[in-house]
Amino acid sequence: MPEMPETPETPGMPETPGMPETPEEIILTGYRPTGRMHLGHWFGNLQNMLALQHDFDETYYFVADWHALTSDWADPGRLIEHTEDMVLDWCAAGIDPEKSTIYRQSDIPQIAELNIYFALVTPMGWLERVPTYKEQRDNIQDKDLGNVGFFQYPMLQGADIAIMRATQVPVGEDQLPHLEVGREIVRRFNYTYGEVVKDGKGKGEDLVVGPLVEPQALIAGAGARVPGLDGRKMSKSYDNALFISDDEETLRHKAMGCITDPARKLKTDPGDPDICPLHQIHRLVGDAAVIAEFDECCRKASCGCVAHKRKFADDIVAYLAPFRARRGELAGLSGYAKEVLAAGAAKARPKAEETIRLCRDAMNITL
Repeated sequence: MPEMPETPETPGMPETPGMPETPEEIILTGYRPTGRMHLGHWFGNLQNMLALQHDFDETYYFVADWHALTSDWADPGRLIEHTEDMVLDWCAAGIDPEKSTIYRQSDIPQIAELNIYFALVTPMGWLERVPTYKEQRDNIQDKDLGNVGFFQYPMLQGADIAIMRATQVPVGEDQLPHLEVGREIVRRFNYTYGEVVKDGKGKGEDLVVGPLVEPQALIAGAGARVPGLDGRKMSKSYDNALFISDDEETLRHKAMGCITDPARKLKTDPGDPDICPLHQIHRLVGDAAVIAEFDECCRKASCGCVAHKRKFADDIVAYLAPFRARRGELAGLSGYAKEVLAAGAAKARPKAEETIRLCRDAMNITL
């Protein structure tokens, strides 16, 4: 792997009997490569990933390219580009490939095999009841989501987690139903193919010992809610995002176009920073004293929104400068993202192979 430049400071279950020795805590999470990462990802996902890699024994971060294909199957042309962009963003933000295992989902074929085994024990009704499946089928109109791949998305996600025998998965509270389906699949697989160990303490509670670990939810920090430049949720699809890899000129142009308190029509009208998208984004990247000054002058109508936008433009450029410089260095290392993914796959694959061996043995299908 190419030598990495020095990383700058970034702003801002118990062991199962009969199983191989497993570290006390294994964290796993993955994200779909659907485009460039923006400030919402930075404060909502990346900062949490940075903390986890220092707080836990093992951290696995994977690029979920198969998951991306379930919705973008008709137009996968930019999948490779988005994958490499995501790896560069992660590493430039401070994710250390020497400490965290960064790999691409499709480089671990054992995930697909485990997904087939999961399909044997998963009732269709379990997948139909997943809230995100229903919501996306109802809300996404520009893509054909009527394929089997998208339908079994939660099952594949369960295989992603189980293949690495992850003990904890960081999720938001709204994602708990999604994870619970994966937990139920693991539980049913272990019950079907595992062994019942009789309780020797007379409590009448037998224990099912199976090849897979049932992951627990790690409720991730809520993270900062980052509004988009138009006041809606920051999203690529809304064309209202500040991408963390935007160049300085683009950042300044977008900053000057950010909307402010819609009720403040004139400079002499008092404003409300609590409902101002500009203020909400600025306070995430600016100095607290400066933010307090603009809060006060906005409420008193002693300053205008244009001056605030100019200061925000300066601050967002300065805030992202270390990241953008490091990303430029990594992008200049020929094949860096591919090397990171190859090294990560080499680290992840032995554990995946061991999990599949345990599952085949439990199912009595080993030759």
